[in-house]
Amino acid sequence: MGSNKTINNFKGKDILSLDQFSITDISHLFQVTKKMREIGRRAKPSNLLKGNIVTLIFYEPSSRTFGSFGAAVKQLGGATIDVQDPQHFSSVSKGETLEDTIRVFESYCDVIVIRHPAMGTAAKAAKAAEFVPIINAGDGIGEHPTQALLDMFTIYEKFGKLNNLTGVMAGDMLNGRTVHSLIRGLSKYKNNTLYLLSPDELKLDKPDFTKFKNSGIKLIEIASTGDMPKNANFWYWTRVQKERFKSLKEYGKVKNRFVLNNKLIKERAGKDTIFMHPLPRVGEILEEVDLNPNAVYLRSEVRNGMYVRMALISLVLGK
Repeated sequence: MGSNKTINNFKGKDILSLDQFSITDISHLFQVTKKMREIGRRAKPSNLLKGNIVTLIFYEPSSRTFGSFGAAVKQLGGATIDVQDPQHFSSVSKGETLEDTIRVFESYCDVIVIRHPAMGTAAKAAKAAEFVPIINAGDGIGEHPTQALLDMFTIYEKFGKLNNLTGVMAGDMLNGRTVHSLIRGLSKYKNNTLYLLSPDELKLDKPDFTKFKNSGIKLIEIASTGDMPKNANFWYWTRVQKERFKSLKEYGKVKNRFVLNNKLIKERAGKDTIFMHPLPRVGEILEEVDLNPNAVYLRSEVRNGMYVRMALISLVLGK
């Protein structure tokens, strides 16, 4: 942990998928994250990234991830070039390719963070970039590796481990990139069991289900809150993503099929179960749950996002 070999697993590397990390890498990242948390809590200027520029290119709307990356860079004394919704930028509206956009912006900065609605775009951007690393901030229904890392850090901070865990994931398993990345991350550790609660229409597709199961994690698909275990360490609720549906009618059939409320907590949660959500929520967690001390989605989970991204950018830049 903390060896030069581990540091070199980050320095100058693209961050595209949870698949690229070893357990040692993740442990090292979390040690650095704790140091970044101290910097954040002190709220004193840091010069760690002084002189560094990070470009945030978001082809898909974002508030938390965009804001979190921006805050992470500025907290460490760096600067950002903010490109929100590039479709409205002149070069893209004129037909510039993604590859050319990446090649232009890498001339201005040290790291590019990209979000895009099409799966595989982050890898495409990484192939195009010659000089700077690419960080995947979400590629369609593919992955969202930094969200998974902050979620794993949140779980680790609560339970002191990432193995021998039982979790419930609820909502959209089919299109949920946060779900896909978190399953990938937790499958690296032994004896983890995940209950996947979703409507039939939003179950993990068969190839993904088989691939994840073969990676060593135990997955149990359930269709009712009554099938949730009472000993879960965490519940990971997700929204049904309206933007992934071709028709409002289809979306209307499945949205808020499973709602997290105090009644469900009383019936199925353990005393130490934490309640998580990658946000935004759109009715699938009632506001009454916000006051529960085990509800971490608007507390530590959000803050941990900035600390993990501070650590990741610092490591990628060899700082």
